[in-house]
Amino acid sequence: MGVAHVRYPTAGTPADSEAQPFYVNSPYGIAMAHNGNLTNDSELRHFLDYEAHRHINTDSDSELLLNIFANNLQKTGKFRINEQDIFSAVEGLYSECRGAYAVTAMLAGFGLIGFRDPHGIRPLVFGRRKSLSGKGFDYMFASESVVLDALDFTDIEDVQPGEVIIVSKSAVTRRRLVVEETIAPCIFEYVYFARPDSTIDGIPVYNARLDMGVKLARK
Repeated sequence: MGVAHVRYPTAGTPADSEAQPFYVNSPYGIAMAHNGNLTNDSELRHFLDYEAHRHINTDSDSELLLNIFANNLQKTGKFRINEQDIFSAVEGLYSECRGAYAVTAMLAGFGLIGFRDPHGIRPLVFGRRKSLSGKGFDYMFASESVVLDALDFTDIEDVQPGEVIIVSKSAVTRRRLVVEETIAPCIFEYVYFARPDSTIDGIPVYNARLDMGVKLARK
């Protein structure tokens, strides 16, 4: 299992200390990578310091997101958690964190987690391929479908806004915890960030760019 992050920071600084993934060892050992921006970071920082008593080391909003998730998991008070505990922790995070976030996380000894903000602002895809060992499947989350294509993953689909997918040692469990009336994907993903051969929310990026060019020409 692994979690990686290759995008430049959009909050905080480009210092090595803010390179993702971030990690906390309590509770359970959690590594997390985040694409997006939180809009209530000052409020979250105050809560984590004065109420949750969790120390934040950097100016990165990704570290805030990780600690909100960790704090919600810690409330279970369990020696070992299960999928329902994770769903509850993310559901709490959805009510606490405002802004854009596509997240991948790893719980030591448990598995991988992927979730997306309720408005679907940042993209997140999920896929699988047959394991090289011939037993079962490998699973992967990424911001762009082209990453999974290049590694021969199949059954590639978008993580839905407000959805959580948990890949444990024994099963894949998913649940859409929040359904918002307004879905608002960031237009910059189609205009600038994504490779043209990627597909986001079922829309090929190349086709989207062509359509936008046609509409601009007609203006």
